[in-house]
Amino acid sequence: MLESMGALTGSPWIYAVVALSVLLDVLLPVLPSGVLVIAAATAAAGTTTVTATAGEATRQVPSLLVLVLSAATASVLGDFLAYRLAWRGGERLDRAIARSRRLTTAQARLGAALSRGGGALVVIARFAPAGRSVVSLGAGAAHRRAKDFLPWSALAGVAWAGYSVGLGYFGGQWLGATWLGTAVSVLALFLAGALAALVVRRPARIPEAVPAGVPAGL
Repeated sequence: MLESMGALTGSPWIYAVVALSVLLDVLLPVLPSGVLVIAAATAAAGTTTVTATAGEATRQVPSLLVLVLSAATASVLGDFLAYRLAWRGGERLDRAIARSRRLTTAQARLGAALSRGGGALVVIARFAPAGRSVVSLGAGAAHRRAKDFLPWSALAGVAWAGYSVGLGYFGGQWLGATWLGTAVSVLALFLAGALAALVVRRPARIPEAVPAGVPAGL
């Protein structure tokens, strides 16, 4: 696999493959987009730039910056796609979401976070398994304003893409562009996802009700 990935990283097609995988991942969470990003970065860490000479082809190391931008841009576009689909989903989708405790909880937590002017939950959920899908669909179904959701989606996409590419690249530098380097980097990504899932699933604190006639703060 790494040999094939190494050949692919020498072609501009690597960016299109990564972008398509990340774009569709929001609708098909089973796609291993994170693993693909890490594998591409790991393979890139193991390639070298060859100076062009007579009779020799030049093999350029793919730009890690372009790899990050491809993954981050596709992440935001995918979020917006899911957001719009849920926004215009109609009564059938609304009923399906209402039957999902996970989605209704995400809607409530996301709505509270955005109403306070913060969207850290959007960023954290990007690392959790299927968290991106839940948050994007929840924001659209609840008709949250795009200007409240998309900036946090962009921040989440850049953070996730930078973290994944960094894991793959430095893992490849330290452990070599081998199965071991890729496996260790993927494990680090899964650990971050598990931690993010714990944070996302943590019950939100509900303010205690203030008895009628009692001033708030007493």
